[in-house]
Amino acid sequence: MPTATKGTREKQRQTRHARLRRRIRGSARRPRLVVYKSLKHVYAQIVDDERGHTIASASTLAEEIRGQVTAPTVEASRLVGQLVARRARAAGVEQVVFDRGGYPYHGKLKALADAAREEGLIL
Repeated sequence: MPTATKGTREKQRQTRHARLRRRIRGSARRPRLVVYKSLKHVYAQIVDDERGHTIASASTLAEEIRGQVTAPTVEASRLVGQLVARRARAAGVEQVVFDRGGYPYHGKLKALADAAREEGLIL
């Protein structure tokens, strides 16, 4: 057992996210696509950091998706990625900066990003 642990897994993820956020910044031309995963749901938002506004958002709680998913699976993440991309394009956003939120880029995050790309969003 390590003697100098850094805290819980969530605290470690938050530390990684803070380190990423030092480099990643969304603008009006290229806002930030932020992803958050809980044990029950997957959330995605497109944020303009200059104005501090959320341009578009989607989650497994959205009415369009709610009936199709029962757990935060890879397929649920794919649906969230498609929905957030459609809403972003409707708001006039073509390009985004991908903020993985401190999570590793595979599984649910990769599925969400790939689905957003398939819907025409440039990551």
